[in-house]
Amino acid sequence: MQGIDFIAIDFETATGKRTSICEAGICVVKDSKVVETKSWLVRPEDNQYSFWNIQIHGIHPQDTEDAPEFPDVWNEIGQYLNDCPVLVAHNAAFDISCIRKSLEYYGLAHPDITYYCSLRAARHLYDFGCNKLDYLCDQFEIPYGTHHRAGDDANMCAQLFLREIKDAGWAELEEMDYCNGML
Repeated sequence: MQGIDFIAIDFETATGKRTSICEAGICVVKDSKVVETKSWLVRPEDNQYSFWNIQIHGIHPQDTEDAPEFPDVWNEIGQYLNDCPVLVAHNAAFDISCIRKSLEYYGLAHPDITYYCSLRAARHLYDFGCNKLDYLCDQFEIPYGTHHRAGDDANMCAQLFLREIKDAGWAELEEMDYCNGML
């Protein structure tokens, strides 16, 4: 398994709105190896938070009051996507909808990006009763930091996806047509 490049991505939101991104994380994989993990706090619209979302990720309004807004963070993420326009997310339906809704909200262009979903791959490959990211990482002894922090979750997703690729015997991402889409 060589030559596989992708960027695992994860978002945390301040409220139930997909445009309320308060943290973004990426994990860059080149030649089937994790080479960089990075995260950004993001100031959501009006810096408003739901009690329930804070309970999940532990990010508070005071943490993001001076953080950049989504367009600035997306511009940085875009620099990585220029080199590798392939995203992977665990439950990509959520993360990709965060991107789509935020791009629309801020009037930003939709880039041509292929994405894959490690959750859909797990459901296809394994017979676990649970397919949550932390559960799967525990099953495969994939070490991780703080679950529901974007950088750590992106890293977990990248490592899980590499495991899925290995277990499925894929040589190229294109073989995974049942768990991909276009942004």
